[in-house]
Amino acid sequence: MTTPAAPALPLRRQVLDLGAALLLLAVPILGFWPTFDGPQYLIAAGGALVLGFAIAWLGARLRWGVLLLAAATIAAYFLFGGALALPHTALAGVIPTIETLRQLALGVVTSWKQLLTTVAPVAASDGHLLVPFLLTLVAAVVTASLALRLRRAWWAVGAAALFLGAEIALGTSQPIVPVVQGVSFALVAVVWLAVRRAWEPARTAVSLGDGAGATPARTARRVVMGGAILAVAAVAGVAVGAAAQPPTTRYVLRDVVIPPFDVREYPSPLQSFRGYVRDDDGEALFTVTGLPEGGRVRLATMDAYSGMVYNVSDEGAGSSSAFTPVRGNMSAEAEGTPVTLRVEIGALQGVWMPDAGAVRSVTFDGDRADDLRRSAHYNESTGTGVVTLRLQEGDAYTLETVLPSEPSDEALASTEFAPLRMPKQVGVPQSFADTASAAVAEATTPIEQVRALQSMLADGGYFSHGLEGQPLSRAGHGAERITSLLDSQQMVGDDEQYATAMALLARELGIPARVVMGFYPSEDEAGLPVFEARGDNLHAWVEVAFDGAGWVTVDPAPPEDKLPNDQTTKPRADPKPQVLQPPPPEQEPVDLPPTIPDDRESEDEKPADAGPLVMILLISAGVLGVLFLLALPFLVIGAIKAARRRSRRRAERAADRISGGWDELVDRATDYGTPVRTGATRGQDAAIVEAAFAEPRVATLARRADVEVFGPTEPTDADIDEFWRQVDELVGGMGAKRTFWQRIRARLSLRSLLAGTRFARPPRAVRPAPAGAAPVGALSAPTEHPSADPASPTQPDGAAPQEDR
Repeated sequence: MTTPAAPALPLRRQVLDLGAALLLLAVPILGFWPTFDGPQYLIAAGGALVLGFAIAWLGARLRWGVLLLAAATIAAYFLFGGALALPHTALAGVIPTIETLRQLALGVVTSWKQLLTTVAPVAASDGHLLVPFLLTLVAAVVTASLALRLRRAWWAVGAAALFLGAEIALGTSQPIVPVVQGVSFALVAVVWLAVRRAWEPARTAVSLGDGAGATPARTARRVVMGGAILAVAAVAGVAVGAAAQPPTTRYVLRDVVIPPFDVREYPSPLQSFRGYVRDDDGEALFTVTGLPEGGRVRLATMDAYSGMVYNVSDEGAGSSSAFTPVRGNMSAEAEGTPVTLRVEIGALQGVWMPDAGAVRSVTFDGDRADDLRRSAHYNESTGTGVVTLRLQEGDAYTLETVLPSEPSDEALASTEFAPLRMPKQVGVPQSFADTASAAVAEATTPIEQVRALQSMLADGGYFSHGLEGQPLSRAGHGAERITSLLDSQQMVGDDEQYATAMALLARELGIPARVVMGFYPSEDEAGLPVFEARGDNLHAWVEVAFDGAGWVTVDPAPPEDKLPNDQTTKPRADPKPQVLQPPPPEQEPVDLPPTIPDDRESEDEKPADAGPLVMILLISAGVLGVLFLLALPFLVIGAIKAARRRSRRRAERAADRISGGWDELVDRATDYGTPVRTGATRGQDAAIVEAAFAEPRVATLARRADVEVFGPTEPTDADIDEFWRQVDELVGGMGAKRTFWQRIRARLSLRSLLAGTRFARPPRAVRPAPAGAAPVGALSAPTEHPSADPASPTQPDGAAPQEDR
């Protein structure tokens, strides 16, 4: 049989409670605005709000218990979570798929970490909508249920306040209008509580004299005036507190969970330039599919010079150390041509992630996709990506990026350099300033200065990697090596030296310049669908920042076919002033012959791929975690009831153990919905329980309890054991006359735990017993059992006739 519907609340009360709950929950929902990159999350949160209110209203109407409410909430989460929070995984954006259900199950455990470990504002397309959807759904069900079921609205306000606290903890340290949030929440709560209080039935005595009592009009005026006073007080208090309190830092979980990242822990890739050229001349480091003609692949951007190495830094605006975890809404303000690139890693190993243009999103593939995503960082100001887990052969990812257009010299004719604060250079020889000034002496505009420096190096220098059979050209880009390049009669070097030289000379003139190391196809390879990055198409170039035009690419290296006249490069005749030079560069270690691995191992000896097993274990752990969290309240209820029975069974006094046994019987009947009245005698309790379960032995047990408790002697241990045996037998008989689900509901019911408190649930109508039980109506005023007669010989003289529960 279904539980009869509860008496309907007045319509105005339902409208008031649901409206106030809606306004309270809207405050934390709007508070998520800085966390997401757009209003898409409002669809997920708004849908969850409607679902939660519908479940709460239906549960209050049909008097659902905790189990049914929880089941309905879980069902709504899995049925509507795909359409509202994960539309990209659902069929037609609505029908959930296996992948949708998998992500919903895992998201209960993992979505919080993913949101906290992603720098805000996060993208809705990355699956982060699960957090506002799940939080809003649970908060709406709990808040609306408490508002519709309890006389006091404080509990519903507390549930909404917990939701607000969760939003603050999961949000950002820069909230959206925090004073307005606090004032709005406090105002709605105060007005709601005041109106609910005014609508409660009067409990005090009313004068019946001359009719000077309160009229409806006067009552309405008092309600309005009281609500207005409370509202003004709340607004004034919050506003004054916000104005008087000094500015403080808002601490959120995101600031604790996201680990710090220091790119200076990784060596500059420019140090390995000559090694890539020498060792990977014909070997594919990686391939790029979709690179348009004229596109370049960036490996890293360097903007800080130490006298020995050009590296990244953490100084100045737009620094290359401003790395953040990758997300789906990076480079939101980038302008240019949107391009989708597919990168597949070959022989390349290291932390530097090849990319191009201004990357908006990175999607990793393969068995290590999740680990790579969590360890990937990107710098929007320099376009440099880092994977701390280190890339290796077989890794692959897809880039959604924007390739900027290169402005012409005519477009830059009247454009000034961008006013950027660049990291301070260290260890640069003083002669570089004179060399740079002489090179740009005839230039009149910023772009002419850049072209003058480029022409000095590209037209006046020669190209050589210094490999076997090539003209002498030492590797490295320290101050000593660049000084030797600029002071030679014939400048000989490769991209590493020329790019470093131009960047240093430009910086001496105050020009914002930086060095970029990357790959681009030769003229013969241009236009091919797949670009293969090798050591022979590795390059280094310079980028110069122009105001309003961004970073402009400059190639200062001479053509590779421009070779020096002889094998030696002699210094120029004109002497230079003595300059204190930095120490010589460290010697490169001797290359030892590689150890050839033994590949003769048979295929069956190779370890099996543990990827599917790990995935199954992770999914199983997630599902078990969700089930444990859902079952935790019920486990607590069962533990409390078990502890209560144990304390009654082991009471210090023998009479208390008898009373405890009777209380255990009555509590079990109460959990089955039997309307036992608090404070009734055992005879009255026995009559109600006997009628509900058609069990005449209950009255006999009640009389025995009175005899044992009020008798002249203490009951023995054997008497107590026998009494508890009969209690357990009767309790088992109660369950045998109920269905399986009724027994489960009784086990998890809170009726007996809340009996006698202000939170006690109203009694249910007693169901007629199946085997000739007396009608319930006949027990509305049960008669006193004969054992309650004071003259009964089973009671001692002077003893009370019955013990109240």
